[in-house]
Amino acid sequence: MAATARSVKVIPPKINPATRIPDMAIAKRRVAGYARVSTDSDEQYTSYQAQVDYYTQFIKSNPDWTLVDVYTDEGISGTNTKHRAGFNRMIRDALDGKIDLIVTKSISRFARNTVDTLTYVRKLKEHNVEVYFEKENIYTFDTKGEVLITIMSSLAQEESRSISENVTWGHRKRFSDGKLSLAYSSFLGYEKGPDKDHPLVIVEDQAAIVRRIYTMFIEGKTPFTIAKTLTDEGIPTPGGKDKWGSAVIESILSNEKYKGSALLQKKFTVDFLQHKMKENNGEVPQYYIEHSHDAIISPEDWNLVQLEMARRKRLGRRYSGNSVFGSRLICEDCGGFFGAKTWNSTSKYKRTIWQCNDKFKDNKPRCTTPHLTEDDIKARFIVAYNSLIPDKANTLDDCRRMMDVLTDTTEIDRKIADLLQEAEVVTGLTRKLIEENAAKSMDQAGFSRKYKGYEDRYNGLKEKVEKLQQESEQRKAQADSISAFMFELHETDEPVTEFDSKLWISVIDSAVVKHSGKLLFRFRNGMEVEG
Repeated sequence: MAATARSVKVIPPKINPATRIPDMAIAKRRVAGYARVSTDSDEQYTSYQAQVDYYTQFIKSNPDWTLVDVYTDEGISGTNTKHRAGFNRMIRDALDGKIDLIVTKSISRFARNTVDTLTYVRKLKEHNVEVYFEKENIYTFDTKGEVLITIMSSLAQEESRSISENVTWGHRKRFSDGKLSLAYSSFLGYEKGPDKDHPLVIVEDQAAIVRRIYTMFIEGKTPFTIAKTLTDEGIPTPGGKDKWGSAVIESILSNEKYKGSALLQKKFTVDFLQHKMKENNGEVPQYYIEHSHDAIISPEDWNLVQLEMARRKRLGRRYSGNSVFGSRLICEDCGGFFGAKTWNSTSKYKRTIWQCNDKFKDNKPRCTTPHLTEDDIKARFIVAYNSLIPDKANTLDDCRRMMDVLTDTTEIDRKIADLLQEAEVVTGLTRKLIEENAAKSMDQAGFSRKYKGYEDRYNGLKEKVEKLQQESEQRKAQADSISAFMFELHETDEPVTEFDSKLWISVIDSAVVKHSGKLLFRFRNGMEVEG
């Protein structure tokens, strides 16, 4: 039987490979425009509106297209698509099948980030959505499109890097010139001044709130308690919100601008694409300007608050925020803190006393230290402090000698430098060992032993450096503590007659309550006075 001749029938394509649209389809392509202006300044408005009008007319003028929408973003940087609401809405609509083609001015308007550009183009392509970049005349379904997009978006990314570096340089130049810059609208107590010689002007009604926050803290209140008080009183936050948070209070208490100084470049941009910021721990320069503007809080009070914040941080949960006496009165029997207790709380005989917090705890011998009234503590403190005044000159001289010793960290700095240099050598040896293991066959057991030895040595050096750094910080904290004591004693010429909360936390480290009922006051300079 003769073989049947083989025949081949050609079935013509029904889908256009470029547009992914059926050739015979009568439906028009659903087209969207995307317009973005990178700044929100007034002079850019015309450009923005012009883009919207242009793409509306451009799409409507093509008989094969039907307009879906013109998606827009104003005042948004193109380096990252995270916060571009219009762009993100357009992508969602495209992936939901509402758009066939996106028309935009250029790659730099779409995104200045190579990764973002290619990621979105490929994602859209998978869902049969094409992008047309008018300036570059690129259709992404074209075979050459992706290569051109990669090249062009890389150039756009480098442009963003250059702009970012120029902006960073501009900021640092202003910092080095001592020019202040802050978010005036959300900064409590100040507004923008009239000129460079007066960069900040005090807003008195706001400054009163700042002073009150500092006073409440000095009187023993915690940031949480202060925040709750301000919220309950209906006082708006610096950002205009109704509810205060502890973090906002802590920020106000630790901001050096309230003492009339300014530390510039506390944070810096790590990644110009993501605009990610991090705390500046020495990676880039900082600039500290003293007496840059009028102070709301005196430098002495500001420094005192920093000391008190550091003390409470060391105490952690053991700190009691009810009074200036909180976490400062120590029981001689158990070493625990005294706490405030209210007697006769529902009668006219109501009063607050202080006694050991562990006095009546189960399974523990009862402490024999007596309770104290606040008036008694205050009176005894006044007597103890006044006893220092007759010999004030010698006491201050002793303090200065202690300060000289504490602030001289030359030997500690030398040891740290030596250890860091040794750590650098160990790092180099470790790197060399890894390179040798990669370049040639080595006994892996021997490699692991050597690597572990270098690792242990490096960690040991790191631990020594951290201990020396802690010692240096402790000495600085002790010097600051003595400095606060010296300031108050130096300013006291006459015996004190009334109790003052600021004086108490300035000069007292702690007070031990003894069995006899007497108090052993431990001053910040190391002196002890019993009363």
